[in-house]
Amino acid sequence: MSSPKYRRILLKLGGEALAGPGGFGISPERAAELAARIKAVKEMGVEIAIVIGAGNLWRGRDGIAHRMDRATADQMGMLATVMNALALRDALERLGVPTRVQTAIEMRAIAEPYIRLRAIRHLEKGRVVILGAGTGNPYFTTDTAAALRAMEIHADVLIKATKVDGVYDDDPMVNPNARKFDKLTYIEALNLRLKVLDSTALSLCMDHNLPIIVLDLWQPDSLERAVRGEPVGTLIDS
Repeated sequence: MSSPKYRRILLKLGGEALAGPGGFGISPERAAELAARIKAVKEMGVEIAIVIGAGNLWRGRDGIAHRMDRATADQMGMLATVMNALALRDALERLGVPTRVQTAIEMRAIAEPYIRLRAIRHLEKGRVVILGAGTGNPYFTTDTAAALRAMEIHADVLIKATKVDGVYDDDPMVNPNARKFDKLTYIEALNLRLKVLDSTALSLCMDHNLPIIVLDLWQPDSLERAVRGEPVGTLIDS
């Protein structure tokens, strides 16, 4: 087996990765399956930081649609990401993977506050680090949080693991003729207004030349192949 191309990765997961068949809540079985996939990559000698969303527990846009204050809706989402982070940490620890949760909003009774150098030190010591509560600020998505944290910890790549096998010019779940892109530049992704990552996250990665890989989390060996540098999903770079 070839050695990994990327030694330190930021893995961005949607909250749905932890959900059961209904797409809502936290499924212990799904958490265990996800943890096993992360462990397989960890055993390749890769340092892994994770940012996870909260779509399985709360979607701020639903509250906003009912005239909820945007800041309040976003803060609720940040708290929901911490619940997901704790569930994933538990699943990883049960597999023998040392894991730490850090949060952008301090809640010392259950997690460490996010401190950049401490997060890097955890990675160097072989621990998985799950970064919860987004950026700690409303109006920023967990995609933007993932891009920001990737820069801060000096990740080699941002991997966005979703339920589709790459970036398409239309929703492949709706349009069977949607065309998949194997590679895109940052500018192309921005100009096409693709919904794979929000524009703030894309712009941040472009400004700092951080490659992005979008792949299907549940395809066998997809994460391992991506880390080895094999063509999988869609690569977005300069």
